[in-house]
Amino acid sequence: MLMTTSEQVAGKRVVRSIGLVWGSVVRTRHIGRDILAGLKNLVGGEVKGYSELLDRARQEAIYRMEEQARRMGANAVIGVRFATSQL
Repeated sequence: MLMTTSEQVAGKRVVRSIGLVWGSVVRTRHIGRDILAGLKNLVGGEVKGYSELLDRARQEAIYRMEEQARRMGANAVIGVRFATSQL
């Protein structure tokens, strides 16, 4: 399935709009790892565990969005946006 952040796709035209789709994921880490990540944050640098967690969460969100679009009969999702926040 075609998925893009663009509002248009070169060489294609939107025949009909089916509706909104989304993929939401909430992830958590082990409390001990959170403490270690907090210490790493004090001295600076990338917290690889969190980067990997974010990557996996985004991949899962994309998968869920694609599955929802398929169930609705879509062959593409345009205007994809990502948001990350703390709960």
